[in-house]
Amino acid sequence: MAMLHASNPEVRALLLKGNFGLEKESLRIDGGGFLAQTPAHFADNVHIVRDFSENQVEINTQIASTPHEAVELLEGYTAQVQRTLRHLPDREYLWPFSNPPYIRSERDIPVAQYSGEEASKTVYREYLSDRYGRYKMAFSGIHLNYSFADELLQASFPLSGYDDFDRYRDDLYVMLAKKSVIYGWILTAVMAASPVMDSSFVEKGKIGGELFQGLATVRCSELGYWNFFAPILDYSSAAAYADSIQYYIDNGLIRYPSELYYPIRLKPRGDYGLEGLKRGVSHIELRMVDLNPLVRAGIDERDVLFSQLLLVWMASTPDEVLATKDQVQAVQNFKNAAHYDLKTVKIVMPNGDAFSVVKSAKKVIDALEQFYEGFGNEVRECLEFQRAKFDSPENRYAWKIRQQYGEGYVARGLELARKLQTEYLELGGIGLCLA
Repeated sequence: MAMLHASNPEVRALLLKGNFGLEKESLRIDGGGFLAQTPAHFADNVHIVRDFSENQVEINTQIASTPHEAVELLEGYTAQVQRTLRHLPDREYLWPFSNPPYIRSERDIPVAQYSGEEASKTVYREYLSDRYGRYKMAFSGIHLNYSFADELLQASFPLSGYDDFDRYRDDLYVMLAKKSVIYGWILTAVMAASPVMDSSFVEKGKIGGELFQGLATVRCSELGYWNFFAPILDYSSAAAYADSIQYYIDNGLIRYPSELYYPIRLKPRGDYGLEGLKRGVSHIELRMVDLNPLVRAGIDERDVLFSQLLLVWMASTPDEVLATKDQVQAVQNFKNAAHYDLKTVKIVMPNGDAFSVVKSAKKVIDALEQFYEGFGNEVRECLEFQRAKFDSPENRYAWKIRQQYGEGYVARGLELARKLQTEYLELGGIGLCLA
């Protein structure tokens, strides 16, 4: 079967051998809490690029072998960005939230400018601007990329019944993507960290008002990054998965594969494309992670570890049936997990179980605790840390952020942006090895 055969002692010993890569988006702002209107400053660094807009910095780390190493790499590049912004003629900062600060109009969100062989990147962004609006493109977040270590896959492969390793690996990732559709909502719930936004996001020109809409993460909610339809994808093989995305392109619902806004994405080696995906799956990408302003890096190591624990557990359990109705429901599950009060919204599973997000999450954590029994203190404490978020809402990031930034959101956010920059500058040597 296309799964990790975790009951085998050799496989079990390697279960947490994997590879991590983090992509963090952040908006550059000026000293007044407005989006910076200067060109990007990092053209010579392949790890520091632009996302949608010219003022949206995206950091892409190298591959790391542990959550700690991944976060360290992210901090190293963030330190480089902070040093550059500090020494500009007009000092700039990194906005530490997923929701943007003040926006006067769409002109504050200039499309990233590319030329020459890369000019198509600007064309794509102009298309997104016309179709979805630039305000929505101002959301920022973190994408977590994960792959299983080759030695783990090689240990599990002889037990799989497959006679072709590449086919086994690809089918395993496709199965994992399907499982992530079923259970991935819990990652939205544990990492939601954007309950407050400025009023200018929903009412043009109304700057300086705080807005709370009953959501813990706006970008992952029904107000955030979603297409105008619920994607129904084919999880029978990597080729079928790619073809099912192509179907939406052929029928004019999206124009590019990367326009499919879904919390889960399978990725090939190299640039993202459907033909590359058919040639082989490299890793899975989790796209629902909010910037967490409560930690300096923007993501807590324990959340990176929890993501790994969930992925490995899903890959080690038997395949499940995912009917069309279940895929439609899965989209709603993700959106429900983005709510602030997780006792008032439900998760509906393919088997028909329907419980509140709180109760559903505890059931998943119960299963993880049983699966990882004997894996040591770090794993046990990580699962306890996540369970606490569902035992009491006061332990959730969104609750803490609403308490701290629910009044004076941009003003207090600007204070935090200054504080974080100072911390990076005082750390001095951090990230110098990456230059």
